[in-house]
Amino acid sequence: MSIAFTPAVPADIDVLVAFMGEYYLFDHIPFDEQVARDAIREFLNDPQMGRAWLIRSGGRPVGYVFLTLGFILEFGGRDAFIDELYLVPDHRGKGIGTLTLAFIEEQARMLSVRALRLEVSKSNLRAHKLYQKAGFEDHDRHLMTKPFR
Repeated sequence: MSIAFTPAVPADIDVLVAFMGEYYLFDHIPFDEQVARDAIREFLNDPQMGRAWLIRSGGRPVGYVFLTLGFILEFGGRDAFIDELYLVPDHRGKGIGTLTLAFIEEQARMLSVRALRLEVSKSNLRAHKLYQKAGFEDHDRHLMTKPFR
């Protein structure tokens, strides 16, 4: 199985939106297709926001990952957030998540990132194990969100 990471471009929006819908259904996140489409378009058109890749197996898209860029004083500079990482169900548990995290860490280092962060659902124990194995630590804090709608 050959795995490749190809930078996402605006022509990939339909594939990304479809995967995003699957991911949000899996993780019980409310999904609005038009909001997703607009957000992806905005993100892909502004490299200052971060990077996105399609994950391919044998040339076929099997997932995606978004890395958003920010800044955090606590870690002394630029940080990055793995905003979303999704693999289709039949490609999970095959080491692709581990490869993806290694790829993202490499990309983050090339972007001079000082800390790599992510959010994972408390109920997704499989993902917790993957992230802990990759060196992510729980800082015993709660991520809190106030959406502006």
